[in-house]
Amino acid sequence: MQYGICSLSVVPLRNEPADISELVTQVLYGEFFKVLEQRKNWSRIRLAFDGYEGWIDNKQYIEIPEENYQLLNNEPPKLAVDMVEFVQDSANQLHPILIGSTLNGLSLLNHSHDGNSVEEKTDKKNIVQTAFLYLGAPYLWGGKTPFGIDCSGFTQMVYKLNGYKLLRDASQQATQGEALSFIEESEPGDLAFFDNTEGIITHVGIIMKDNYIIHAHGKVRIDRLDHSGIYNVDKKIHTHKLRVIKKII
Repeated sequence: MQYGICSLSVVPLRNEPADISELVTQVLYGEFFKVLEQRKNWSRIRLAFDGYEGWIDNKQYIEIPEENYQLLNNEPPKLAVDMVEFVQDSANQLHPILIGSTLNGLSLLNHSHDGNSVEEKTDKKNIVQTAFLYLGAPYLWGGKTPFGIDCSGFTQMVYKLNGYKLLRDASQQATQGEALSFIEESEPGDLAFFDNTEGIITHVGIIMKDNYIIHAHGKVRIDRLDHSGIYNVDKKIHTHKLRVIKKII
């Protein structure tokens, strides 16, 4: 088994080993993983944080020994919390990194960082406040950054920045936590899940106070939430059908 770490700001993880293949998620700076299969130009990997699998370009990561992988995996993630900041290499060159980047592997990459970071669980009340950092971010299938993010990438990153682990896809996240019977039982920071006409969960958002929800739909936006689902305040229509509310924290 081989192991790797992402040394660039944000790298695509694809469904197939090709640049034209679907983006399934992104690998942020410092994220580490197992290499499940290696080809001439591509590697199929499994991310340590959420177990997500996909194909990464071999030019966009650095191999690390198993010992270092295990050490990183046994530490709580230390995450960058500023929207955009920099790490510095041994030649004093600056490299941009984004909010949510993992800083535990700085010494492995021979980088230094003097920006702000977090590595402890925070109070649930901070979930919505963190979500506001992504407000207005454009929707991007597979995205995990303020420059492009999907609905479950948004909830995963918000929770991650507060010290909690969510799986990657909305349908996976819906298997976590405790189901609530009514919206009235929910608190700000709980997750609301929505299904399509076939009953498959395809969307997730973060509940706010006073029956509002923040979610990624076209962009990260705030809409109304009622017993039917999400009511788009601009279009004056329901856009998503409510399936279940989950208390994760």
